[in-house]
Amino acid sequence: MGESGMRALILVGGYGTRLRPLTLSRPKPLVEFANKPILLHQVEALVKVGVSEVILAVSYRAEQMEKELVLEAKKLGVKMVFSHETQPLGTAGPIALAAEHLTKDNKPFFVLNSDIICDFPFKKLMDFHKAHGKEGTIVVTKVEEPSKYGVVVYDETKCIESFVEKPQEFISNKINAGLYILNPSVINRIELKPTSIEKEVFPNMAAEKELYAFELQGFWMDVGQPKDFLIGMCLYLKHLRTTDPERLYSGPGVVGNVLVHSTAKIGKSCQIGPNVVIGPGVVIEDGVCIKRSTILEDATIRSNSWLESCIIGWRCIVGQWVRMEGITVLGEDVIVKDETYINGGQVLPHKNIGDSVRTPQIIM
Repeated sequence: MGESGMRALILVGGYGTRLRPLTLSRPKPLVEFANKPILLHQVEALVKVGVSEVILAVSYRAEQMEKELVLEAKKLGVKMVFSHETQPLGTAGPIALAAEHLTKDNKPFFVLNSDIICDFPFKKLMDFHKAHGKEGTIVVTKVEEPSKYGVVVYDETKCIESFVEKPQEFISNKINAGLYILNPSVINRIELKPTSIEKEVFPNMAAEKELYAFELQGFWMDVGQPKDFLIGMCLYLKHLRTTDPERLYSGPGVVGNVLVHSTAKIGKSCQIGPNVVIGPGVVIEDGVCIKRSTILEDATIRSNSWLESCIIGWRCIVGQWVRMEGITVLGEDVIVKDETYINGGQVLPHKNIGDSVRTPQIIM
């Protein structure tokens, strides 16, 4: 356990447009990742290090989030506070908006982007932050292609020197991982208006040598869009294999890392895996092959269908002898008729699909 009575702010104000069509039915933080709402992975990790109050910076569909999360917070024994934005405030404005909560007892607080999945290192982060004694610490993670991101440059003591946006030549392969611990004094740097913490607050802190980098070990992914959601799922399942193998499913026809909810039903002669998550109430009929996919609650996959790199939404019905691949995402309550082929389709909720879709497209 860490220090009790700490607080955390989670930025959940976005519209979730990158994860459509799933976010047309529910707010992105409530979409299940590995059979648990994305946000709960974060909240559970925060509770483990003694965080007793989680502030959610919300703007979009806040009522639905409040309803579901208040129950979960009760189970976890954590207080959940909803900080409502009347206009989108970027990544720093929400900190100013929640100032009265974050400055109550002058302790450092965590800030998280709500799309991040990793092996949350909150205890080590807290210890590192206390040891250097400065105003803020950013978690950084190593990436293969730094030219796609803004990179963080720091010295051997981990004191951040600068941020460079999409560098064309190699200067660093460490990027901001979207997890921070900050002293309450940071709030004096932020105005209550739309503000970017990355572009407007952190560079000033770095110039004053008040910002340090904590290097994340292990996996990390921003799961805010379908392609990355599936990559993150593979990384998470691999991580489970080493940390909690009991949770993974083993049975006839299962290959590699597979997570199956106890209420799901799997038929005969199926091949499930590698890298598959099957949610509660899901029915998989005989002879189905599923690879590198997530099947959400109460979906049905009829016999002899073949799915690879798909996210199947809640209560969908996929017919017999269907083939789906190429990062296909079905919104809630979609029916795919027998013998249909879909390659990279993003299908809006409540649709019936009877014609094949051979090129990636949005199906209205």
